[in-house]
Amino acid sequence: MLVLIVAAAAGLFAGSYTYAMANPTPHRVPTAVTGVPAPEVKRAEFIQGMEEALGAELTLHHYETYEAARNAVDEQRVYAILQERPGAAELDVSGASGATVAQLLAETAPSVGKAMGVPVTVRDVNPLQEGDPRGLALFYITLAAVIVGFVGAIQFGVHALELNPAERIAFTAGYALLGGFTIAAVVDWGLGALRLPFAESWLILALTMFTSGMVFTMFHTLIGRWAMLPTWGLLVLLGNPSSGGAVSWPLLPSLLGEIGRWLPPGASVNAQHTAVYFGGHQHVFPFAVLAAWSAVSCTVFWTWRHRHPGGREEPAPAAAPTG
Repeated sequence: MLVLIVAAAAGLFAGSYTYAMANPTPHRVPTAVTGVPAPEVKRAEFIQGMEEALGAELTLHHYETYEAARNAVDEQRVYAILQERPGAAELDVSGASGATVAQLLAETAPSVGKAMGVPVTVRDVNPLQEGDPRGLALFYITLAAVIVGFVGAIQFGVHALELNPAERIAFTAGYALLGGFTIAAVVDWGLGALRLPFAESWLILALTMFTSGMVFTMFHTLIGRWAMLPTWGLLVLLGNPSSGGAVSWPLLPSLLGEIGRWLPPGASVNAQHTAVYFGGHQHVFPFAVLAAWSAVSCTVFWTWRHRHPGGREEPAPAAAPTG
């Protein structure tokens, strides 16, 4: 049975990542447009040409000013800004919003404009950091936090089985805080790959590790020794490929793109991404998702703690001496 489970897990692991990441295809790309169309630039024709070339829909959001459109980029409501100039057009992309989306738009827009006889200038108004040219570092540090988070809980089950429920939660929080710190320190101070807003990134990584560890602990309480199966399926097979870290959400299969926001890896990538590249525009939603998963996991574990295989018996009180 274990041989079959491991073999199936290997195929599912490879399949889930290949399905989500091997051939990213855009579906809907939110795009800002500003001002009123000039006669020289055929906006509708250009948009149609872009959609045909991308095989996707550009969902247009109209803004009166460029400043309003740029704020929408910072709020991560749109991925690009289309501006019209006399006899030309300008497309501003945001590499930090999604490197793969920005690359596709930057490659497609000039060729579509050339076919129409309209020069199109493309610029990246929010590029990725030099140490992370493909925008994958945030995915990697989240992957580390997720996997080490539940591996730590597994190790407690092997080497510290006698921990009582309150102690188990406390020690999970302890390794999450220390582990989040070391991940951020290695990536920022050690390698210099990313310039992190250290305290905020540390908090996100620690919350991710704690959530991952408590998710395993919850399943360990409910189904015992088979807890690894739903944990691996939820966090690794489904959560990491749909997180938007390696492939931006507009390029993922539609269902994965929607599900990913509600799972711990996607929430962690979302919060970390905003912290690093869109400071001052952080959203409550990803923190609420992580907090909700943590709260549910802790509540289930605490409510059914008597079913958890760990813990130790309290010593019986000494009998009172007889007179």
